[in-house]
Amino acid sequence: MAEAKATLSDYRQSPRKVRIVADMVRGKKVEDAIVTLSFVPKRSALPLQKLIASALANAKSLSIPVENLVVKEIRVDGGKILYRRMAMSRGRAFVMRKRTTHVNVTLAEGAPKKIKKAKTTSKKVAKTTK
Repeated sequence: MAEAKATLSDYRQSPRKVRIVADMVRGKKVEDAIVTLSFVPKRSALPLQKLIASALANAKSLSIPVENLVVKEIRVDGGKILYRRMAMSRGRAFVMRKRTTHVNVTLAEGAPKKIKKAKTTSKKVAKTTK
């Protein structure tokens, strides 16, 4: 099974915020993932959309049929941390950590994964009369 990959390095947003958006498209078909990201009101949606489009272009250049491509893996890792200091009262310095992110996308042929819904237990509420 052929795979196409793309990488985004040193994206200046924290990995925690990017993972929220990445979880929305994991396991989806490529076309559905790009459409989903175009409607997500988060800052990391556009770079992830461009990254998936780049992986799709890589798949086309590798002569992989693009009809059944699925986002097999989208991994969000922490990158470099830029340390900055802000002066505070009494001569102290407050350390600010400006985090960066590395994102790796792998596209592969296959059927989209169905996300399991959490089981909900319905509890009957006892009615009390006064």
